[in-house]
Amino acid sequence: MDVVLSDLRLPDHDGLELLGQMRKRGLRQPFIVMTSYAEVQNAVLAMKSGASDYIAKPVQPDILLQKIEDAMASAAATDSGASVGRPAALPADKRHGAAADMPASSVPQYLDGTSEASRRLYDYVSLVAPTPMSVLILGASGTGKEHVARRIHNGSRRSAGPFVAIDCGAVPRDVAASEFFGHVKGAFTGAVTDKRGAFVEASGGTLFLDEVGNLSYDVQVQLLRAIQERRVRPVGSAAETEVDIRLVCATNENLSEAVAAGTFREDLYHRINEFTIAMPELKDRGADLLLFADLFMRQANEELDRNVEGFDASASEKLTRHTWPGNLREMKNTIKRAVLLARGNRITAADLDIVVPVTVANVRPLHDAGSELERIKAALQYAGGNKSLAARQLGIDRKTLYNKMDKYGMNR
Repeated sequence: MDVVLSDLRLPDHDGLELLGQMRKRGLRQPFIVMTSYAEVQNAVLAMKSGASDYIAKPVQPDILLQKIEDAMASAAATDSGASVGRPAALPADKRHGAAADMPASSVPQYLDGTSEASRRLYDYVSLVAPTPMSVLILGASGTGKEHVARRIHNGSRRSAGPFVAIDCGAVPRDVAASEFFGHVKGAFTGAVTDKRGAFVEASGGTLFLDEVGNLSYDVQVQLLRAIQERRVRPVGSAAETEVDIRLVCATNENLSEAVAAGTFREDLYHRINEFTIAMPELKDRGADLLLFADLFMRQANEELDRNVEGFDASASEKLTRHTWPGNLREMKNTIKRAVLLARGNRITAADLDIVVPVTVANVRPLHDAGSELERIKAALQYAGGNKSLAARQLGIDRKTLYNKMDKYGMNR
């Protein structure tokens, strides 16, 4: 027996009792609970009791298969004592600009949710994933756009191929061609070896371009050509290389307005937008909010070696009343701090460092009087972590913002 899939409602007992009996007898197999949309609190209780994951009914086969693979991969990593490595379900996963290796964990990295907004979101994911269509994911910072991109990849016919993610906002304009298309040794100062670009790395799989709206106009031209011709030419090379990618893009900007303003190419917009998925904000995901809070608490417990059991009534009320402008990213950081601060076995309202959301009126340009550091923090909070938007609010460019963040020792 490798994994257990159980409904919460069984003829004689229930799934929670079955889970409890298994754990008492030392059976540690991954346990996935099936639940209806109305049983959110029971799903939370099951995960607190040791369930690996849950899935909402009606069950969709591709989502169920992915959850089973993830649960078995996590269990295998835990049993082998591995300290690093991706789950076996994602062997070719690649991340540009970030470490690809992640610690093995028995706690899920994400959950789907049971709200109507979540159900609608993953219905669209299941619909488009098996197709070859390009997908544009729209949503505010911190809503989980990259997770949805990975789900599209995992549900596609390219799932055995690589998933390569590029943060377009973090790619300097002068090296963008090298990042996307590669270069040959000696192509420019500092090119001491050949480099495969993201298009070649992703060939046979999926290329995810995050914050695609941040690309400069000339890079958009090069990108459009590569998509249309399905071939790329590394910087400094006379030879072209054929590539076979599925393109998924994401942005927190209104690209149709950018097209109207002439800052984003209309032909590229239509190329990357064969199908659109809109990410719901955390405040619109109903009962999912407390499910995510519980997940982030469990992750923080594991990371910080703590044993917090849950939230008291005051903390739960504070969580549900907050608007979460930074969405899942803000909640994860807030709860991680709360787990560290909690003195008892439950998080209280006092442990939750939730502040009044910053509005654009509170963010002054950097040349105004006042604390530069505090204004940078305020701009980043207002922008939900989006560096380009924060820089615009401060009246500086993105590179200057990075330099100032380095000056104050702030994490990028």
